[in-house]
Amino acid sequence: MQKLKQANLYRSELIPISGKLVERYNKCLKTLGFKETTLTSFFIDGIGWSPEVAEEMNNMHYLNHGDANPHGIIISPLQKGKPVYLPFHSFDKDMMQHVFRTHGQKINDITRDSAICIDFDQDIDVFYEPLDVLKYDKVNITFRLIDHLEEKQKEQLRLVDRFRLGNNFIDEDIHQLLLNSATTYGDLRGRDLSLGPLQYTTGSFYTRAFDGVYLLRDFIKPIVVFESKEFYKEAIKDTIHDVLIYHISQPELVAKLKDHIIIECDLEHIVKTPNYDRIKKYELAQFLKDTEHPIAAILNDKVLFKSYLNKIDINARKQVMSVELYLEKLERSNAYKIEDIVDQDLYFALHQPHSSLSSEHRDLIHKLLINIAPMDVLFLYWYDKEQFYKNYDTWDDSFKDWVIERIRNNI
Repeated sequence: MQKLKQANLYRSELIPISGKLVERYNKCLKTLGFKETTLTSFFIDGIGWSPEVAEEMNNMHYLNHGDANPHGIIISPLQKGKPVYLPFHSFDKDMMQHVFRTHGQKINDITRDSAICIDFDQDIDVFYEPLDVLKYDKVNITFRLIDHLEEKQKEQLRLVDRFRLGNNFIDEDIHQLLLNSATTYGDLRGRDLSLGPLQYTTGSFYTRAFDGVYLLRDFIKPIVVFESKEFYKEAIKDTIHDVLIYHISQPELVAKLKDHIIIECDLEHIVKTPNYDRIKKYELAQFLKDTEHPIAAILNDKVLFKSYLNKIDINARKQVMSVELYLEKLERSNAYKIEDIVDQDLYFALHQPHSSLSSEHRDLIHKLLINIAPMDVLFLYWYDKEQFYKNYDTWDDSFKDWVIERIRNNI
């Protein structure tokens, strides 16, 4: 990952945590019922998740009590607007933006000397069956402060009232109680520590529950897409819910998404876009072995591209150029079928969210499409970073350079 780190493309917006903040973070973990970390320094993202703590605990989702009970931690106002690097739901970042938009000023004040534990409650204690994800409707976001600071504030105010009563201002015991409270918790009298509960309404979304599920329910008919064959096979036994159920690898899924006006594919348009250029070059790179030139140079130089395209075997050559070959044949006759010429994965990779979709839906459908056919390296980085990092580890060093160039220059 060194090249990605040098290019500021690997978790570059994480917030460093050390010293007193580690103690507060541990208090949050304990308050939420999790094991405390032994690390003395680490980094966190916008929702309070830390890759170092996840590695220490050997649990990427250590802020969850099962799939149905995710949590978050705020220990710094710097978390506002930061990425959520391993979201359990596709709407996690939106929820955090809602939190900071509503309670931003109070969060600034509270995190001066305390920390905030967040419960994301969708009124589901435990998931039992894959289609339990259909129960997602509204997420209630509630907050707890470490050290029960709200209660300590009430105690401090009661002590102040006692101090002002009669001749209590000369009572040394009350003096000491006030001093102890102020020393431990600071002067809480004028602070607003009340973080009212919030509600977030879910529409279509992705969740990592059941090894990954897409729920598309804002269209003609609800569609549930499973990444796990095991949970897909369990879900299709359901006879109660009126939903369409697919596994992500089923070709019928793409056809259904087109029928429901969720995705589209205009090949004549797409071949003129940077998306197609990236996908075509990615396809060629898969066939390049023991090259005399760096792969990045081959993909960036038109002459070298043509040279190596002609060096691979004819079937591989046809696969790389299949879309353009199909369009050329189509100009002469409409008798040709796309499935006879263009590789299925390549064809699926060229689909786009339908132009009529909202920006929120477009992002979700982009993520679904890149999971169906992960061939556009830029979109893979944008919409599924964890999968991008896994794929990145398997690539040739020179190909990594080319990929980093695509991302940094957005080309």
